[in-house]
Amino acid sequence: MTQTFRSRNTDPITSHMAADQAYSLSKDHAIIIVDCLQKYGALGKDGIMLLSKLDKNQISRRLPELERQGLIKQTGQLVKSLSNRLEREWEFQPQQRSLI
Repeated sequence: MTQTFRSRNTDPITSHMAADQAYSLSKDHAIIIVDCLQKYGALGKDGIMLLSKLDKNQISRRLPELERQGLIKQTGQLVKSLSNRLEREWEFQPQQRSLI
């Protein structure tokens, strides 16, 4: 997972410490989301939430990052959320390993 900078050079040291902690948590959340989609198949955000125990905000922030990294992708399908609204469905995207 590539690091997204969450603090500026001019921020106090406490902001840099918080950014480092946030990066560590976001990395952990990303692993949980990818593992969930690998194990259970394609899901919407609420489905991931129910199976992973992460909250909606944690998931919503990670999905676009994981998509940009090529680890997950949208299926093109819409699924019902817990509130009966439509939400995008996501799936694990297996990585092609280079041949040796």
